[in-house]
Amino acid sequence: MPLRAKLLLIVLDGLPWRNWRKYMGNLEGWVKSGEARVWKMRSVLPSTSASCYASIHTGVSPQVHHVFSNETLFRVEQPDIFSEVVKAGGMTGAVTHSFWSMFFNRVPFDPVGDIEYDEPDGPITHGRFHTMTGYNHKNQMTPSDTDLFATLTMLIERHGIDYGILHTCTLDSMGHRYGHDCREMDDALFAMDAILAAFLPRWLKAGYEVMVTADHGQTDRGHHGGSGDEMQDFALYYFGAGKGPEDGVLLDQLQLAPTVLERLGAPVPATMKAESFLS
Repeated sequence: MPLRAKLLLIVLDGLPWRNWRKYMGNLEGWVKSGEARVWKMRSVLPSTSASCYASIHTGVSPQVHHVFSNETLFRVEQPDIFSEVVKAGGMTGAVTHSFWSMFFNRVPFDPVGDIEYDEPDGPITHGRFHTMTGYNHKNQMTPSDTDLFATLTMLIERHGIDYGILHTCTLDSMGHRYGHDCREMDDALFAMDAILAAFLPRWLKAGYEVMVTADHGQTDRGHHGGSGDEMQDFALYYFGAGKGPEDGVLLDQLQLAPTVLERLGAPVPATMKAESFLS
C-alpha cells in the first residue's frame, strides 16, 4: 500500500529563533501570504548537534538513545523515520552530514563506500553524505549549499523518494566562527534564504510537503549544548495541508519524528511517545 504523502525535512544547523524570524525574508514572506505556517520548537538537552540529530529522527531523548555528544557515534537502537518509512514500503533519501549515516545505517563511516550509496532495502535508500573532515574555525569544510539542495532535488526527480532529509552545517559553522550578531552572519542568512527559495517551489510543485527547521539554536558567542532560549529554541516552517496548533504554541523536538511519519501515512512506533503536532 503506498504512503499517503511525500515530505521533505530541511535542517539548517545551528540557527536560533530570533534570526529565523528576522533574516529569513523569503520564508517569512510565505508565512505572511498564508502559504506556510511557523512555530517555535525547543530542542532536547544537551542541545548538541549529534544528540539533536538522533532525537529528530527517533523521537526519543538523548537520555534514551545515549548520543550525548558529537564524539558518541554509533548505530542507534531505536526505530527512526528512515526505518519506519522503508518498512511501510516507501523510499528514503538523505543529503546530510555523515553522522546521519552512522546513526541510522551503519558504522564506521567509510568515506569511499558510504559517501554515496543506493540500497533498495534501506533504511536509507539513497544516501549522499559529506564528512567535513578537517573542520576548524579557520576552515569550515562545508559543501556549497546550492550543491546540497540540487542533490536532494536530483534524488526527488531521479528516484521519486517518499521522504527526504537535507542537513547543512553552514550556518552552525559560521556561528561558531563569528557568533550570531555580526555582518558575516547577516550575509550568510541572506544567502541561505535565497538558495532555499530557489528550490522550495520546485519541491512543492512535485507534490511534497516541506518542513524547514534547525537542530538547535546558538548564542551570540557561537555556543550551544546547554539550556536556555538562545541555544534551544528555533523555528519550524511548514508547507502542507496538515492542520497544526495555534500560533504561539511551543513545540517539542521529540514531536517531529511522529509528526513526519503521520503525515507520510507510516505507522508510528511505540517508542515515539510524543504526540504529532499536525493532523
